[in-house]
Amino acid sequence: MELGWLLWGAAVLLLLHLLMELSPAVNFALRIGFYYVLCIVCSGLTAPVCLLVNGGRTVKNMRIIKTVVKSFKYFFGLRFEVKGLENFEVEGPAIIVSNHQSILDMMGLMEVLPDGCVQVGKKELMYAGTVGLITYLGGVIFINRKSTTSAKMVMAEVAKTMIADNVKVWVYPEGTRNCTGDLLPFKKGAFHLAVQAQVPVIPVVYSSFTTFYNPKKNLFTSGKIKVEVLPPIETKGLTSDNVSDLTDRCYNLMRETLFRLSGRPASGAGALHCPGVLEPSLPL
Repeated sequence: MELGWLLWGAAVLLLLHLLMELSPAVNFALRIGFYYVLCIVCSGLTAPVCLLVNGGRTVKNMRIIKTVVKSFKYFFGLRFEVKGLENFEVEGPAIIVSNHQSILDMMGLMEVLPDGCVQVGKKELMYAGTVGLITYLGGVIFINRKSTTSAKMVMAEVAKTMIADNVKVWVYPEGTRNCTGDLLPFKKGAFHLAVQAQVPVIPVVYSSFTTFYNPKKNLFTSGKIKVEVLPPIETKGLTSDNVSDLTDRCYNLMRETLFRLSGRPASGAGALHCPGVLEPSLPL
């Protein structure tokens, strides 16, 4: 009986392997499905550990979460080449901004996440089962993207918390996922926050995923991701009148770096929104 089950299991695995080789759509669906299952299961297993070690919601839990998520890359054949981690070593709080491409960004985030750093995420993420629970325990700051007034109130509190608790805040200034290999225009919320708190902005740029991940082409294979943490941009002495210039400066610097890391020339091509369930954002 056991031999029969083993044979059936081997046959199913062989069939799935053949389908993945023959059909990009099947390969993409299975790999994405496995990614979601991995997120759900690991979140469920990690949450009790966070509660036992740190007792509840705290940014300290991010150390535990980071250790778990950093193992995901081995399942998908992803390699990270990281430069500039020393630029995170600034005294006091800071705003970290990075480009936002896909659901795989979580792996890139955890690959370089500095200690004492919290993320800003959409409120809907709280209701994503065990994933919502683990993000809550990790201290993620949730905002209502549909209410600009509510978001501004939250960000005002974030500025106070950032200074009082001496933490860094990670924001995706594009506001949503963008899988084109270019940048969407930046929203100004993160830069208003940096100027309001008079803390530096640290840009982080990930090379384009398009060579190994493209939902429209059912592409999801192994690949290498280059990550560069750029030098901090000071905001001391700046006022709200300088926010637009600060935003443009960061955008141009990050776009130039994105193209360089991705090995492609600058392009004026428009960007395309790639929707998804788990996208953090900042609607300001």
